[in-house]
Amino acid sequence: MSNINIRRVIDNIRSGTTVYTPVIELIVNAIQAMPEGQAETGRIEVTVLRAQEHVLFDQVPAVDGFEVRDNGVGFNKTNRDAFDELYTANKLKQGGKGFGRFTCLKYFDRLHVESDYREGETMRHRTFDMGLENDIIVGETVRPSDAVHSGTSVTISGIRAIKLQDRSVEIIARSLVEKLLPYLVDTAVPCPRIIVQDAGGANAVVLNDYLSAGDGHISEMTVPAPLFTLPATDGPREFLVRVFKFYSPRSQKSKISLVAHRREVTDVTIQTYVPEFADEFHDATLPADGGRDRNYIVKAYVYGSYLDENVSLERGAFHFGRDTDLLLGVSQAQIESAAADITREAMGKDISTRRERKQKRIDAYVANEAPWHASVAAEADFSSLPMNPSDTEIEIHLQRHKHAVEIKTRGEVATILAKDDMSALSEQVTKVLAQISQTSKNDLAHYVSMRKCVLDLFRKSLERDKDGKYKSEGEVHDIIVPRRKDSDELDYEDHNLWILDERLNFADYLTSDLPMNGPQSDRGDVTIFNHKVAFRGENEASNPIIIFEFKRPLRHDFANASSDDDPVEQVVRYVRRFRSGDFQTPEGREIIVTETTPFYGYVVCDLTTKVRDWVRDVKDFTPMPDGLGWYRWYSNMNLYIEVLSWDKIRKDAEMRNKIFFHKLGI
Repeated sequence: MSNINIRRVIDNIRSGTTVYTPVIELIVNAIQAMPEGQAETGRIEVTVLRAQEHVLFDQVPAVDGFEVRDNGVGFNKTNRDAFDELYTANKLKQGGKGFGRFTCLKYFDRLHVESDYREGETMRHRTFDMGLENDIIVGETVRPSDAVHSGTSVTISGIRAIKLQDRSVEIIARSLVEKLLPYLVDTAVPCPRIIVQDAGGANAVVLNDYLSAGDGHISEMTVPAPLFTLPATDGPREFLVRVFKFYSPRSQKSKISLVAHRREVTDVTIQTYVPEFADEFHDATLPADGGRDRNYIVKAYVYGSYLDENVSLERGAFHFGRDTDLLLGVSQAQIESAAADITREAMGKDISTRRERKQKRIDAYVANEAPWHASVAAEADFSSLPMNPSDTEIEIHLQRHKHAVEIKTRGEVATILAKDDMSALSEQVTKVLAQISQTSKNDLAHYVSMRKCVLDLFRKSLERDKDGKYKSEGEVHDIIVPRRKDSDELDYEDHNLWILDERLNFADYLTSDLPMNGPQSDRGDVTIFNHKVAFRGENEASNPIIIFEFKRPLRHDFANASSDDDPVEQVVRYVRRFRSGDFQTPEGREIIVTETTPFYGYVVCDLTTKVRDWVRDVKDFTPMPDGLGWYRWYSNMNLYIEVLSWDKIRKDAEMRNKIFFHKLGI
C-alpha cells in the first residue's frame, strides 16, 4: 500500500505537458506491454469518449476522455506493484520514469483499469482506480477470468477545465501520430497496430497507415548527412535527424521536435531558425489523387542519448537550458539550430528558390528605395529576415548591419591608435580606411537621396491645390527651416537652408520665428512668409550676417506704395538694428558688427509683372541675366540684396544637386 500525497504530486506537474500527454502515456505503456517479439501482432485501440451534451445536428460532441485497450501482458503482479510505486524502475531500460500515470489525473478526474493477465496456468481479472489522496491504487478487485488472451483497458474520463479543442477523430489521430511517430518509424522495434476511433469502432483511423506507401499522409525524406555533433561538458555528443513530410497540414507549421526515449518532448517552428519554412510546400512530383491536396509541411525529429539522459520527469521539457547551458554544455537552441540547418539542406531546391525570391525582394528595395545601402546589402546576411520582408524590416536589418560594421571599425581604429609603431600596421590601416570610406559613401548617398525627397516636397508646396490655393505659410516654412527654433535646438541636419544657399549648411547662430531680445522684441530668423530669417557663421566681425525675407507665392500687395510690408525696407531696417547693437545671441552675447561686416539680404517671392515693375522702377534693382532675380548694392551699409523668385530658388537647388541625383539613379 502506497502512502504519498497524490494531490501535491499532481499540482507540481508544470513542465510542458498538455491534455494529450496522458493519452500518449497510456499508448506508450500499451506499446511496452506487448510481449517481446510479438509487437507485430499487437493491437491498441484508442476510443474517444464523448461528453453527454446537447449538440446541433451536425456538431460533434466534446471529448470527455479516452479508453486505451491493448492485447499486452496485462497487469500481472509485477506490473501492478510497479503502478503502485512512485518513481518505479520497472521500465527503466525502456526509458520509463515511473511517473507518467500522474499526468492523467492532472487533466482528467478519473483513471480506471480493467486487465486480464496470466498467472501460472490460469487467467485472472484485475480492476482498480487510481487514487487522489494517499494511495495510488484504490478499490482493487481480483477474480478469475474467462478471457482467453491477456490485455488491459485503461480509461481516463472527466476532462478538467483545460478542454480539448480537437473533437473529430481525424484531427485527434493527426495530433497523436505526430507525437508517436518515433515509435511508428522504428524499424528495430516494430510498432503494434494503433487505431483511434469513436465508440463502437466508428470513424476508425489507423495511425500506422499514415506512413503507408503511395498515398500515406506522412513520408520520410532522404537526408544526405543526418548526423551532427555538438561539444558538451562531458565530451562530444552526437545527434540524429530524421525528416518527414506531413501532407494536408491544416494550417500547421514546419517544426523541429526533440525526442527522448522515442517520445516527442518539445517542438519549435523551423522558421525560428530558417524563415523560408514559414509557408507550406507543394509536392509537384506526386500525382493528384482525386483532387487531393498535396501541400505539406516538414517535421524534423532529433534523437540522441543527450536528450534521453536529460528529459524532465514529466517529459515536457529538458534539464538543459533553452538558449545557453553552462553546466551541461549544449542548449536546446543549439540542437534545434543544427537540426534546422540539416533540414534546410534536405529541402534543397525548395529553400533555395524561396531565398532567391527573398533576395530579389531585398535587391528591389535597395535599388528603388535605398541605393545608399548597396554596399551594405552586398555584405549583410539576410538569412534571419522573414520570407516576405516588408520595407521596414529590410531597412531595420540594413541599419543594424551598418551599425555593427561601424562599431567594429571604431574598435579597430582605437586599436591602431593605441599602437606606437604605426608602420607595422600599414595593412590593417589600409583595411580600416577602406571601411571608413565605404561607410562615408553610404551616408553621402543617403543624404543626397533625402535632398531629392526634400526638393520634391518643396516643389509640391509651391503648387496650388485643387481649390486653387497655395500651401499655408507654415507648411512651406517648415520645409526650409522649422519655426520657433534657434541654434540651441537646430543641428545642421535639422534644416534645409541649402535650398537657398549651400553656405548656410553649417550655421553657428540661427534663429527662426523667435524674438531676438525677449518676448516683446522683433523676430529675427523668423517665419517663411512676411518675416526674416537671419544666419551667421562664427560670431566674428569678418563673417557675414545673412537675412531672408519670404513672401507667399503670387503675393504682390507689398509692392503697393501705401504698404508697410516692403520686404526690401524690412531687410534694410533689420541691418540697421544689427549695426546698432540691438540684438544678442541666445546665450546673451553681443553680436559683433563693425563697419566692415558684410550683410546679405534675400527677398524670395513670385516675380509677377507688378513686382517686376516695383523692383525695377521703385527700388532701382538691376536684373540678373536669367531674368529670375534682381540685385542691388547698398555701399553705405555694406549690404547686398537680391530679390529672387521661388522658381529660381527651386531650379538652382535642383541644378546644384542634379549630378548627384544622376549618379544615384534617382
